Amino acid sequence: MRRRTFLTAAFAGTAALALGVNLYTSGPDEVEDIHHRVLFSVLIPVFLDGALPEVVSQRRAVIEATLDAIAQSIAVLPQEQQNELTELLAMLEGRLGLLILTGEMTPLMMRSPAELVTMLEGWRHHFLTLLQTAYHGLRELVLASYYSSPEHWENLGYAKPTFIINT
Repeated sequence: MRRRTFLTAAFAGTAALALGVNLYTSGPDEVEDIHHRVLFSVLIPVFLDGALPEVVSQRRAVIEATLDAIAQSIAVLPQEQQNELTELLAMLEGRLGLLILTGEMTPLMMRSPAELVTMLEGWRHHFLTLLQTAYHGLRELVLASYYSSPEHWENLGYAKPTFIINT
């Protein structure tokens, strides 16, 4: 067997396996997680590195509140953007989508924070505008959802405006 034939067969086999795993795990009976909470719970600490509390219980509470805010933010997006975001999140949750978008089939939930940072930085500076858009969209969604809570405004040095009412 020649080297080129072997490499082609290995690539085709890997792609077929990835497609089979993806089709098997995303069958019609699968209940879609509309909020994609697990995926965002992995991405939030990466995007908010340094902004989250160090105490585990407080950190978990802030992440849960941010997940709720993300769900609310997604609900007010235009339908076309909701569809695009849902498609991106579905690809990130499936093995074939991960292979296409990241070059690896390891689920994001099983990657270290350093690996996630490397992946996201790769998207941020990628030559394909589509991956840059995916990075910026996920980052803006997470940051906007986190900082939409008035209790986090202090981290930005922003004070809630006060209005003087003359009677």
